[in-house]
Amino acid sequence: MDKVSGQKLCNPFLYAPFEPFERSMIDVGDGHSLHVERCGNPEGIPVVVLHGGPGGGISPAMRRYFDPTRWHIILFDQRGCGRSVPHASVEANTTWHLVGDIERIRRRFGIESWVVFGGSWGATLALVYAQEHPDRVRALVLRGVFLGSREELDWFYGGGAGAFWPDVWARFSDPIPPDEQGDLIAAYHRRLFSGEPAVETRFARLWAGWENALASMDSDGLWIEGPPDYCRAFARIENHYFSNGVFLPPDRGILARMDRIARIPGVIVQGRYDMICPPRAAWQLAQGWPAGRLRMVGRAGHALSEPGITAELVRAVDELAREGRA
Repeated sequence: MDKVSGQKLCNPFLYAPFEPFERSMIDVGDGHSLHVERCGNPEGIPVVVLHGGPGGGISPAMRRYFDPTRWHIILFDQRGCGRSVPHASVEANTTWHLVGDIERIRRRFGIESWVVFGGSWGATLALVYAQEHPDRVRALVLRGVFLGSREELDWFYGGGAGAFWPDVWARFSDPIPPDEQGDLIAAYHRRLFSGEPAVETRFARLWAGWENALASMDSDGLWIEGPPDYCRAFARIENHYFSNGVFLPPDRGILARMDRIARIPGVIVQGRYDMICPPRAAWQLAQGWPAGRLRMVGRAGHALSEPGITAELVRAVDELAREGRA
């Protein structure tokens, strides 16, 4: 889950714009190739940046949370989205495929261990990866925590957030017949995978529009129609994951395996008024993570680009570098 309209590039807390020193496509098998970028200092502290969604993609702003003289920044578009191919594909596309992809990228660049930075779905993936490969993670920087639970999905797609935004919720739910509104994830799944391009595009834009409208406190519920190709990939992949419980069985749920990352240092940056990923998940995570620190941002929602969120993330990253915790 994450904002889908891209990041503002004028945030005063971000480092000045800079370009990657390398772009490449990496074949990860199963017919998928991933777009990967490396930026900053190749001799610096390695960090991998995990975007949201599932189905979002990287943007130029994501590299700007890091001092390019001190960090070796690796970003990639996850399977099926951004500039990775095949576009919008859900074949061989699960949480565990993505965890494997992160490891392939780490080995490809000869990195022993790295910091993992992710927000929303990127935070979910960062946590699952760290629990699978704790010896490869120096520290975690997380934003807008999503634990992949049924409770969280019911909040956003079952009317919880809609109780605060009834007009926006109606725009998302009303196109679905009343007899299907008891399970909007399933109802949208039927349309997003109907095989009819016009239907898939229409409902993809509705799916993406609902999430985008609630991403930032500043949006005030503004509905923005995203580009059709982007929305189709975002909606299909995200719905595919949510229809399958983000591929996390109960015995491999994040909170059930916190002992595996208990000693990994980390920072959680959470907007107090996050309508997409409510703060309860971040609070629960912090309670079971002795080495994690929760920073609640008072006047902020979910979006990475909100000034309070950005400021805390940049501060957390700079502190890791300065204190040698990375």
